[in-house]
Amino acid sequence: MKQVSLWCEKDTVPSFGEPLMYFQVITDTHVTVDPSHVHNHHFEQALLDIQQLAAASGSAGIMHAGDITDHGHEAEYAQFSAIVERVKQQGGLPPMLYTIGNHDTWKDWEQGQELSGFKQSTGMNAVYYDRWIGGSHFIFLGSELQTAKNAELSSTQLAWLGKKLEEHRGDMQPVFLFLHQPLKNTVAGSLEEQEWYGVNQDEELRAVLSGWPQVILFTGHTHWELGAPHTVFDGQGEIATMFNAASVAYLWTDEDAHKVGSQGYYIEVYEQGVRVRGRDFVARQWMEAQDYFVHNGHAGEKGS
Repeated sequence: MKQVSLWCEKDTVPSFGEPLMYFQVITDTHVTVDPSHVHNHHFEQALLDIQQLAAASGSAGIMHAGDITDHGHEAEYAQFSAIVERVKQQGGLPPMLYTIGNHDTWKDWEQGQELSGFKQSTGMNAVYYDRWIGGSHFIFLGSELQTAKNAELSSTQLAWLGKKLEEHRGDMQPVFLFLHQPLKNTVAGSLEEQEWYGVNQDEELRAVLSGWPQVILFTGHTHWELGAPHTVFDGQGEIATMFNAASVAYLWTDEDAHKVGSQGYYIEVYEQGVRVRGRDFVARQWMEAQDYFVHNGHAGEKGS
């Protein structure tokens, strides 16, 4: 297990007792209108994997970090819903909460609409919102304008985020934050030369997150495989810890090449902190090298 606070390898996973809560993080499902498409198949495989493991351990929810569909078309959302319902009928599923991705806005962007497709199809009444689940705070951010690639965050949204974080002034419990696009030069795919960062208000969002080491930010967008360098960005106790959540539909590599695969995270919340475990949904196996622990409020702190 890698401990984000110490950046060291452990021979054995330390025992923290029973988790207080479990949840999953997936992103970039890119469901298409073709029921036989590999993206659709990978999404169904991921849900079946979650269903099987959640039946044994329980799950507070599946957090989707955006690009639900390939183009934001109604027929694609219909396929997405059909897959969810089909898996549910086989044994139930945890509730799912959604982050808006740039692909989810393409239809609205082309037609000059106000992100209606995402809201109508997911049941989310806003592109930024928060939920308290099992005693933990989950915050979802999202682009308010239809853009081809980047997130456009209004000053109103950024101020709202700042107020939500102020609710945690004086406590060191983790806050789970979701945004489709990563900040520049943080996680895999977001390095300047890789060109898949994408928050127009990059500096402004960094300023809001500054001083909140208990925030754990999950992003998608880049599709970079979990085995690539920079899967995790350690905020060094000064800003949020950030995780690239890879992709369910297909992966991307440091060689700038497409790779068949489907990955995401299982999250375990303990009193001492948060375990983030990489999962290969196709092989239905844990990714042992992608196993991290973020200590509550101490990300980036050096120790012996």
